[in-house]
Amino acid sequence: MCWAHRGDEGMRSFVAAAVQFAVEPMNVKENLSRAEGWIDRCVKESGAHLVVLPESFTTGFTPVGGAEDLWDAVSEIPGPLTDQGVRWAREMGIYIVFPTYERGSQRGVVYNSAALIGPSGILGVYRKTHPFPTERLEGGGWTTPGYEPFCVETELGKIGIVICYDGDFPELARVTTLMGAEVICRPSAFMRTFDHWNITNLARAYDNHVYWIATNSVGRDASGAYFFGGSMIVHPSAMKLAQARASDEYVWARLEPDPIRRVFPNSSAEQWFDHVEDRNLRSYKGLLDQGRCPFEPARRIPYGR
Repeated sequence: MCWAHRGDEGMRSFVAAAVQFAVEPMNVKENLSRAEGWIDRCVKESGAHLVVLPESFTTGFTPVGGAEDLWDAVSEIPGPLTDQGVRWAREMGIYIVFPTYERGSQRGVVYNSAALIGPSGILGVYRKTHPFPTERLEGGGWTTPGYEPFCVETELGKIGIVICYDGDFPELARVTTLMGAEVICRPSAFMRTFDHWNITNLARAYDNHVYWIATNSVGRDASGAYFFGGSMIVHPSAMKLAQARASDEYVWARLEPDPIRRVFPNSSAEQWFDHVEDRNLRSYKGLLDQGRCPFEPARRIPYGR
């Protein structure tokens, strides 16, 4: 792979891609095969250096059965599933965000994880810190949450990961940015509305002046719901650089270093603000206190503490 130039500091100029495809629930072998085929096509056409796959693409989002059935279907990380991703990354000379449920040390303990894989192997693993309420054990689900934000320095730049519902929480994107992330990837199996998907992706990119790569699933979930795709790559100005439809496909864009010198790409207007540096930290007292919305949802599912 011929790398593009690198600036004096920070990330390289490189091509990022979001690959979305329909997943067959609990058919790990078939889903790995589909992923490999789509990644190969994407890299050959776009020249992508970084490819982001959908959340839990190895099994689909909702398991058939419970946490123990899901535990049996997947593997630890590193393990047989991520070994496939390591092979793809090495053979194609790329980086891959490889989202899969991860087998915990005890049967029935399952994490919703994403490994960042490069040509040299696994660079790190992020465990979803905000499982969706019905995904959490307290809601009758299957996922044990993680507790650590994620950012890893690579040849491309500093890459962070959040997963699906995580993207609704500005605090997590912010702390990932404070770790140095220049690109944040959001693999997802998003089943709410496109408006929710769109606004959270654009807001998190603009909040933090980061490139935001959001890959969503398409097709039918085991729960009976349907994913609408709409994978997108967002510039730090909140401008979309690429967006997919609701079908099996991929989109890509070139990410350039120093993206916030202008208020908007290809504009003469210089940008003189930085949302990260310009925070008035004295005004955030109580930010990490527990709380709840003053309005009531139809049902509350307590978060395990």
